[in-house]
Amino acid sequence: MLTFLLIGFLVHLVFFSSIFDIYFTSPLVLGTTPHQVPHSPPAKRLVLFVADGLRADTFFELDTNEQTRSPFLRDVIEHRGSWGVSHTRVPTESRPGHVALIAGFYEDVSAVAKGWKENPVEFDSVFNESKHAWCWGSPDILPMFAKGASGDHVCTHMYPHEKEDFAAEDASRLDTWVFNEVKNFFEKAKNNETLANKMKGDQIVYFLHLLGLDTNGHAHRPKSSEYKENIRIVDKGIQEIVSVIEDFYEHDKKTSFIYTSDHGMTEWGSHGAGHPSETLTPLVTWGAGINGPQLASNQEFQDDFLKEWKLSHIRRLDVNQADIAPLMASLIGVPFPLNSVGILPLDYLNNSDHFKAESMLTNAMQILEQFKVKMTLKKETTLSFLFSPFKSLPLSKVQDMLRTVRLYMQHHQYEKAIKLCKFLIKLGLEGLSYYHTYDRVFLGISVVLGFLGWISYAFVLIIKFHTRLARPISKLDKLSTGNHLPVIFIGAGVMITLFLLIQSCPWTYYIYCLLPVTVWYAVIKEFRVIQSVINEFSTHSLTKSIGYLLLFILGIETVIASFFYREVLTFGLVAFAGWPLLSKLFHHNKVMSMSWIFFCLVLALFPLMPVVGRSPNISLVTGAGFLTIICAFVIFTSIKIAKQQTVQATVNKCVYGAQTLIIILSIYVVNTTHSSLALKHGVPLINQIISWMILASSFLIPLLSSTFLFQRLLSIYLSLMSAYLLFSTGYEALFPLLLSCLMFVWINLEHEMIKLHYISQIPKLSQMDFAQKADTTRIRLLRLDDIRRSYFFIFLIVTAFFGTGNIASINSFDPESVYCFLTVFNPFAMGALMMWKILIPFVIVMCAFESIQVSTQLSSNSLFLIVLLISDIMALHFFFLVKDYGSWLDIGTSISHYVIVMSMTIFLMMLSRLTKILTTWRMRLQGKIKHHFT
Repeated sequence: MLTFLLIGFLVHLVFFSSIFDIYFTSPLVLGTTPHQVPHSPPAKRLVLFVADGLRADTFFELDTNEQTRSPFLRDVIEHRGSWGVSHTRVPTESRPGHVALIAGFYEDVSAVAKGWKENPVEFDSVFNESKHAWCWGSPDILPMFAKGASGDHVCTHMYPHEKEDFAAEDASRLDTWVFNEVKNFFEKAKNNETLANKMKGDQIVYFLHLLGLDTNGHAHRPKSSEYKENIRIVDKGIQEIVSVIEDFYEHDKKTSFIYTSDHGMTEWGSHGAGHPSETLTPLVTWGAGINGPQLASNQEFQDDFLKEWKLSHIRRLDVNQADIAPLMASLIGVPFPLNSVGILPLDYLNNSDHFKAESMLTNAMQILEQFKVKMTLKKETTLSFLFSPFKSLPLSKVQDMLRTVRLYMQHHQYEKAIKLCKFLIKLGLEGLSYYHTYDRVFLGISVVLGFLGWISYAFVLIIKFHTRLARPISKLDKLSTGNHLPVIFIGAGVMITLFLLIQSCPWTYYIYCLLPVTVWYAVIKEFRVIQSVINEFSTHSLTKSIGYLLLFILGIETVIASFFYREVLTFGLVAFAGWPLLSKLFHHNKVMSMSWIFFCLVLALFPLMPVVGRSPNISLVTGAGFLTIICAFVIFTSIKIAKQQTVQATVNKCVYGAQTLIIILSIYVVNTTHSSLALKHGVPLINQIISWMILASSFLIPLLSSTFLFQRLLSIYLSLMSAYLLFSTGYEALFPLLLSCLMFVWINLEHEMIKLHYISQIPKLSQMDFAQKADTTRIRLLRLDDIRRSYFFIFLIVTAFFGTGNIASINSFDPESVYCFLTVFNPFAMGALMMWKILIPFVIVMCAFESIQVSTQLSSNSLFLIVLLISDIMALHFFFLVKDYGSWLDIGTSISHYVIVMSMTIFLMMLSRLTKILTTWRMRLQGKIKHHFT
């Protein structure tokens, strides 16, 4: 089983990573040359303000008194500059957002996991093309633009990483630090002639990264007074900086100003996906080369913000986030970033038609340069008879259209030249997308074949080793199938390898294409097993077989539907509540049956509740802790440990007593931590130390308890609950408690079920020992009812994810969950802690599932194989639903669904081993460890 799990883990990692190779590869095109507007630019310098995490609606809207929170910038919009909404893309994180703003291209979705501080791949940017760039702000953003720059002309000034503390008394101090540093810098320049000479040159960039809003948004939510007050502080700071800069340059009117954001934020203080609250950010521009306000009427947009913001009388100029990079390049006359896919927003420019036409031509040539390089590269690595060029834009047509543009410009027909340039840019971007996704169908077919092969292989293993359907293979069968099959598949593998080698394909292509060959060989080698299944089905009536198939499909589609609508889980749990009534269990064990119905109906309420983090309630966390202690006492007395006088019973009592005290300690830590945060005193160090100790002990203390089934389960659940309380902020603290109670009842009912229908002489649950060596003579084969058990498990695992308040999106996780452990921004540590919070309910269900396999006398492999089969069918379903077109909400949701279901499958494999350790290993106080794996 361990070998199979390892192979399965690697295979699923391949399936998981395939989505990024197929849909979201790096857009960088290497080998292009820079293009620059040949005419004098309107500005000598550019000041870029980026308010990290600022939502467009919160910035533009008026407060309850009909007053703006940004009086200076509102005045700019109404009297001096141009404004609009900048539309970002998935993933709405700081790194990809800043890359789009400053480099003009959209990083692939996987870039969010490549680190915030440095470049996985060096890229060109407006900063790199400038003569000098000075940057102030976060150590998580600035280094990636300094490292990628040629030479040492990009200077960064950063505060210490420790200042990025979500528990800080006032996160707006991060922005105040930036403003003060900039003021000091300009004051210093007055007495430093060398510095002043650099600053008074042309093609200068000043970048102010303002992280306070993002930090306050995470800590207090975007609707909080702290977040809104931070907007006022930023507005005042910008006003002061503009005054300092204008004074330094003696009001020469050669400075352009741009104010925008990298991404927005959800109501619960998170970002990463494609909700409009995350993708809509403000854009305000003014100064040299920028148009003033343009009066407008009857503006039509998909949203209704104009009336709400009281700005319907001023023209709103929306852009894509990457369009800001060519705008900045055009204003100060630097070459457009080499990999920029932005389209210069001409409506923002206040310049001659000739300058605008030249700028658009430069923009078109820069994008067409990428198109040519991309096409040449793909042509060189594709066999000539297989190469299919982008028919809408042959190279001959490109040259003809460029000549026509220049001809228009010579005759001063600038509008026609601009229109043709925009058409060229449109075709160029379509061509870039065409060659960027050139191998998508080929790779998609390979991955689907791999998926189908793996699903078939899991099915064959189930039939061969865990059912009565597979008949023994005779020597004659082996001779008839063993001679030619390996030769055929080896030949196919060699041909595929040569095909990929000739085309100089990346090494990942070899994995995607050769994996189906391997798994299908393993499947077809067992075609006798498949034949026996077909023969078995032929003995049943067609109606019955179709009925079972439709029921199976309905079950899977129900789980899939829960990813789109959490409420589906409610209907599923209500349906599950009727199981004892339909299976006659109710007549044999009324107490357990009623308990099952009760806990199913209570758990059914959780998917109907709002997303965790929207309304924190520490009182519920406290209540959940004390309820856990009460439930533990009830179970403790029911399994009759209290009356036992053995040494082991004494050890168990000590373990349970210690775990009860730890739960009380968790309650204390949660309450004092959140009280301290509410008073803005930060998190006490002792609380963080205790939290980490509790988390570490939750893995070790259960190993001290007895390995008898209910005794070990009680210890595991108490340890997990003590850790989960530290992660909780509201009602979700009750979920693992109720889920654990349901699992205890499920184990009892399944044991009753097996006694009722199959094995009457089966040991009592209280006598079953996880560590006891399994009697192979008593291990039974799979029956039809075991598919129902596996489906229950899958449904409960999905419930374990969505029931705790998560939504099927990568932005649904609340950083407030980890404040007991750390508050200083650390994306990977915080991500790991939040992941463990998600996995704790998974472990609860996994431990119950392991118990059911032991109590129903099944091989530990058999039920898990069925689970893996169902999970992979779901994953394949979501693979077909992944898309990179439509709204960014749809794109982000489709990515999230596939990532979540694949992650679930991978984690189930990992957790199956963790569950084995938690249930079978025994750590004695003398230091010896006793364990047994079945």
